[in-house]
Amino acid sequence: MRNKNNSSFSLLFVMILIIGGGLFVYFSSMFERNAPVVTVDNNGYWNLKKPLKIKIDDESGIKSYKITLKSSKGEETLQYEQLITPQRELNLEVKPPRSAYTIKDKTIEIIIEANDVSKWNMLAGNSVKKIFSLVIDKKRPKLNIVSNSYKISRGGSALVVFKVDDENIKDMYILGNDEKRFKVEPFYKKGYFISLLAWPVIDSSFKATIVATDKAGNVAKAYVPLYLKEKTYKISKIKLSDRFLKGKIADLSEEFEETQGVENPLEQFKIINEDVRAKNENLIHKITSAVKEEKISNFKINRMYPLKNAQVVAHFGDHRKYYYDGEKVSEAYHLGLDLASNAMAKIRPQNSGEVVFAEDNGLYGNMLAISHGLGLYTIYGHCSSFKVNQGDMTTKREVIANTGKSGYAMGDHLHFGVLVQGIEVRPQEWMDKQWIKLNVHDVIKNAKSIINRD
Repeated sequence: MRNKNNSSFSLLFVMILIIGGGLFVYFSSMFERNAPVVTVDNNGYWNLKKPLKIKIDDESGIKSYKITLKSSKGEETLQYEQLITPQRELNLEVKPPRSAYTIKDKTIEIIIEANDVSKWNMLAGNSVKKIFSLVIDKKRPKLNIVSNSYKISRGGSALVVFKVDDENIKDMYILGNDEKRFKVEPFYKKGYFISLLAWPVIDSSFKATIVATDKAGNVAKAYVPLYLKEKTYKISKIKLSDRFLKGKIADLSEEFEETQGVENPLEQFKIINEDVRAKNENLIHKITSAVKEEKISNFKINRMYPLKNAQVVAHFGDHRKYYYDGEKVSEAYHLGLDLASNAMAKIRPQNSGEVVFAEDNGLYGNMLAISHGLGLYTIYGHCSSFKVNQGDMTTKREVIANTGKSGYAMGDHLHFGVLVQGIEVRPQEWMDKQWIKLNVHDVIKNAKSIINRD
């Protein structure tokens, strides 16, 4: 009887050991059953110049890996490592083979194998083998300027038409000052593009470079050969009076959240002239930076003259410096043209367009913004009333609003602004029929003539 009990106890003990061992194997991290995870930071293209970024993850630790390139010439090991200390995560930069320049294949395979330190699979661990197919593209895009404006003035605009040839093109833009990227639009025929450029009035110099990048990371650049014409703008020294501060500025300070709780009139002026102005201008820049990606075959623009029989009462580019009791307290640039006629005069643009903004905009008061295509916008500030709404399509010489003195205006007038992709430019250029002909219409005409011969 005792032997029987001992046998039963032994059997139970063995079963407990087996179950316990099974549970240990099942739950222990030493026996994890997940294969290493392999990812390649790549979009499916490789120029065989920049390293491939490869990541290998495993919860128990990676003990070895091998990376192989397979082409029509055979297989070549790019990287192999047997790790002394297992790693849970590997971030690798795998350089192209020395023989990269001899590879003529359009596609190759990258084979990635990895093994972990798990005791699973009879102590052999888990393994993975991943194959990634990559398109090989070692050539930079072909980039040629077709036609462009001869010159650009500080605070002014220019136009360029160019051609890009690359079956794997990914992105293209024109790099201006301060990393500004001018967007481009398809032009006339496949492979051709067009864009307006703008030289910010506050910058002493300007450079525009066309940049084209393909999916493999190859980059082509072309400098737009523009003659830079310096233009001098007025510098105004304005003395602030107590009457002005306690009158107009006090009234304006009640409208803006930035000046709530501020009692000092001079501080109110500084906040309005700098912080509120920046906020209003940032909104204008955002609204006028949008560029449609539709193809343009032509771009006809009439000279801009929105207010009949108007007098210029403030110029574009005027650098205004404000003083109080002999000390400079603030400054700002006037980035439009102020036109005055009769009170509540009718505003009639000479070009059609889409109304993209019709609301109050702080210092600009009641303001309209109209898109004319190709990233060209006009704005109309200090209006007393609107005749159109956001989303409307306006026609040539249609009355869109009436002049007024809303916002930061001392009298009834129109603040007329012209912007190219969010940058204010000289309205006088776009009010000049000859300038438009030479810098827009003739550039497009010349580009079409060249393209048709191609």
